[in-house]
Amino acid sequence: MEKELVVYCASNTNIDPKYNRAAREVVLAACAKGYTIVSGGSWRGTMGAVSDAVTEAGGRHRGVLPRFMQGFEYPELTELVWTETMAERKEEMRKGTSVAIALPGGIGTMDELFETVVLSKLGRYEGRILVLNLDGFYDPLRALLEHFVREGMTARTDVDRVVFCDSTDALAALL
Repeated sequence: MEKELVVYCASNTNIDPKYNRAAREVVLAACAKGYTIVSGGSWRGTMGAVSDAVTEAGGRHRGVLPRFMQGFEYPELTELVWTETMAERKEEMRKGTSVAIALPGGIGTMDELFETVVLSKLGRYEGRILVLNLDGFYDPLRALLEHFVREGMTARTDVDRVVFCDSTDALAALL
């Protein structure tokens, strides 16, 4: 059975290069362990760094884009899947994966991550959920989740579905 993991990450191009270097390290490690990488499929931002790393590793890469983003697709994808909406895109990206990884990212990454956590809680996503907390990037999110638990808004078991990894090596070790 083919192993697949989905990567959620930034599409913005004006970010610290350390995030793209970290993405490359994670993807190279995943490819070395035989994973097919599923991503947003774009050449922009960290998504482009993910795509470059898969190509460099000679790995398999399924990119998923909504049709209105035509022209942003990475040219060397192993497989390109078109969807009609962003909601369909997220569903298609998760399909068949056993791991979801959130790299440092913005609003889109948070949307993908939170939807995946909710689906896990509801028994609709069975994969592991890993978050790369590079240089404390996600410390505010971790604090927010703890606040949710303290206030009784979220169960500890739901927050514990998210595994924060403080380095690329720690994340790679969980693959």
